[in-house]
Amino acid sequence: MQEAIQQLLTPAGLFLIVLGAALGVFVGAVPGLTGTMLIALVLPLTYGADPQYALTLLISIYVGAISGGMITATLLRMPGSPASIVTTFDGYPMAQQGQPERALGLGVMASFIGGLISWGFLVLLARPIAVLSTSFGPFEYFSLVMMALVLIATIGGASLSKSLLSGFLGILLSMPGIAAATGQTRLTFGITELNDGFKLLPVLIGLFAINQIFRDIINLKAKSGVPAIETKGVAIRFADFLSQGFNLVRSSIIGTWIGLLPGIGANIGSVAAYSVAKSSSKTPEKFGTGHDEGIVAAEAANNATIGGALIPLVAMGLPGSVVEAVLLGALVIHGLQPGPRLFEEHPTMVYTIMGAMFLANIAMAVIMFFSMRSLAKIARIPRDYMLPVILVFCVIGSFALSNRLFDVWVMLAFGGLGFFLESKKFPLAPFVIGFVLGPIAEENLSSGLISTNGSWLPIVTRPLSVAFLGVAFVMLFLPLWKKRMHETKAARSRK
Repeated sequence: MQEAIQQLLTPAGLFLIVLGAALGVFVGAVPGLTGTMLIALVLPLTYGADPQYALTLLISIYVGAISGGMITATLLRMPGSPASIVTTFDGYPMAQQGQPERALGLGVMASFIGGLISWGFLVLLARPIAVLSTSFGPFEYFSLVMMALVLIATIGGASLSKSLLSGFLGILLSMPGIAAATGQTRLTFGITELNDGFKLLPVLIGLFAINQIFRDIINLKAKSGVPAIETKGVAIRFADFLSQGFNLVRSSIIGTWIGLLPGIGANIGSVAAYSVAKSSSKTPEKFGTGHDEGIVAAEAANNATIGGALIPLVAMGLPGSVVEAVLLGALVIHGLQPGPRLFEEHPTMVYTIMGAMFLANIAMAVIMFFSMRSLAKIARIPRDYMLPVILVFCVIGSFALSNRLFDVWVMLAFGGLGFFLESKKFPLAPFVIGFVLGPIAEENLSSGLISTNGSWLPIVTRPLSVAFLGVAFVMLFLPLWKKRMHETKAARSRK
């Protein structure tokens, strides 16, 4: 811990935290650009750098991007990120009523408090969960990954069939290369570059950055005006902390625990916290009209999901969303294995991640507080100026990974695939999680079968393995059962 603190507080460490938070806020505030895209673009630039500094920068970007989305959500009713959709419900009406500075100030306060509370849970729970996971064998890890895949597919909000198909497609495209069980190449179709499979980085850049570039090119003519922002009045009074204290803590806890669940993410966390705040409010009719409680609940929850989502990533190596999948890829690229081994072999890295999140929350709050007027002008930057710059970084990032043009073609191909999938309403989150977790599931299943001479029985006889599969089974068929019951009820009512 001392080593991590010392490195984070060096001039280089503090610079990376401020830089990452500022970049995250900037990109998060631009509709159409996402923190996932930025992290995927920055990741190749960290290759070969000190892993602690690399993760410090990426975590800071993550924190800043989640918070920055509220800028245009409040001013333009255009959420800069999906996590800020709920903020538009009350932030935009308050801004239209002539109080944009108060709406942004409440959002910054809630984001900061929500991030700190979830950071506390990260510090307290990560190691106990990691210790618990040391009792897992290969079959338990296989079942756990299966449960994560099913949860992501069923809770993601899209249709179950499309989510499952997207996840299976991700698993299928992770298979070319060396088979974990036999050590032989497969599905390479004679292409020697595929002997190592599709690299994670070009896939991520293609799915999110190139995909978004395609969409922005189609919508280049879309423009919006930005209301003037005055910095006076942004300051939050102490009375606001007192009046919103319970709402802050409750929404932060909701966001943290929803962040723990695979595949839900900040947007669902903010929806849940907003719904709870409205249902328990003495004045629910004010929600949606520019109400303080609505802004606080939404922003506290979506920032709190960060700490919650980092817990299973650090403790068990299981990404709960697309951003965590990219961060998992960052750890792997730097030769680190998330989970219990990370605590034992690289404890400094664990505390670096925790410390970076804490300091990034402070940096985010300071940056957003003092630069709101400037940030409000971000939406005026013409997209036709930004897109070529982003595309250049995409090409450089993919090519620099292995110095081969093949990865650039992979990036473009997956960009087209991502555009097609989203156009057909297939969610990308199950695809990415399937692509990342598929090889992990296969490796653990192969290891388990080798240790039992090919017997599959331990999957259903080991208690933890059965428990994980049971949860997966329930979550897979519960939506189908509910749908069937709803159809039956509707049919009876028509009679």
